[in-house]
Amino acid sequence: MAIKKDAFYSLLGIAMRAGVLTPGESGVLRSISSQTALFVLVDAGASDNTKKRFRDSCAFYHVELFETQEDRLGNAIGKPGRMSVAVAGGMLGERLLSLAKEE
Repeated sequence: MAIKKDAFYSLLGIAMRAGVLTPGESGVLRSISSQTALFVLVDAGASDNTKKRFRDSCAFYHVELFETQEDRLGNAIGKPGRMSVAVAGGMLGERLLSLAKEE
């Protein structure tokens, strides 16, 4: 189920400017494997292969994975077209995680 709360996407933009997010496929996979990612976001419009790659990697490293509404992820972080983001720990990351779990 995709995350729909506007507050989540607003806070996601703030997190991007604060440097809490790692955008892009290779950066996200690196964050997962180094276990610096608190959780991962994948856009609903991403390809099935991309979703499977992140699902498998997150399952192996025990990182939570959430899906966002189509085209909302890239627009929220100011980088249209991005399909994945890793969220690091800290207070901002924890708040994003709690908002994502409320869905």
